[in-house]
Amino acid sequence: MATILFVISASDHWTLIDGSTHPTGYWAEEVATPYRVLTEAGHTVVAATPGGVVPTPDPTSLTPESTGGADNAAQIRATLAEFATLNAPLRLEDVSARDYAAVFYPGGHGPMEDLAVDPTSGELLTTTVDSGIPLGVLCHAPAALLAARRADGSWPFAGYRMTGFTNTEESQAGLADQAPWLLQDRLTELGADFVSASPWSSHVVADRGLYTGQNPASSAELARTILGAIQ
Repeated sequence: MATILFVISASDHWTLIDGSTHPTGYWAEEVATPYRVLTEAGHTVVAATPGGVVPTPDPTSLTPESTGGADNAAQIRATLAEFATLNAPLRLEDVSARDYAAVFYPGGHGPMEDLAVDPTSGELLTTTVDSGIPLGVLCHAPAALLAARRADGSWPFAGYRMTGFTNTEESQAGLADQAPWLLQDRLTELGADFVSASPWSSHVVADRGLYTGQNPASSAELARTILGAIQ
């Protein structure tokens, strides 16, 4: 069986355009659902964060209103409690993509704050895609792709078909007007072939070794796609 690396934001906030901070972190379902899919298939999942900081779940992502009811919220909490290295993550600075069968980045607004400008994460992403290691990136986590650069300064993901949290979804979530930048815009500006589906629907895009999911509803589909890529 394989070992999969989850790279998770260490930020517990997102700085808005007016300088205020929005409490956030990782989106709980985007960690819990892929963890469950992959471990139930017999694989091992380990977590890493910048500096080895214990990551913070977005408090909204643990509410019954955001998870489809109290039972789902309880199941997500229970799954997160089973994920041992979530509470004792590896230091991102100490990991190598080549030690893992796949690399996965869950979203939440946290990556917009830290991973989007983290050169260590950017180097790991570049190594991952250049080595042909399956790379899964979900919802807001494609923000981390912005930090990836090759030695010549080029963006490793230029021309890749991908998806992520859309401008429409950010607007409907009520944060687009407060955002210092929007994920879809930034990826498109860098040369991504951004492909969106209906807001809040499950949508996964695969291009070479890159597998992206649009939103939290895409968590299970993306995890199953990654599972297929490593089997």
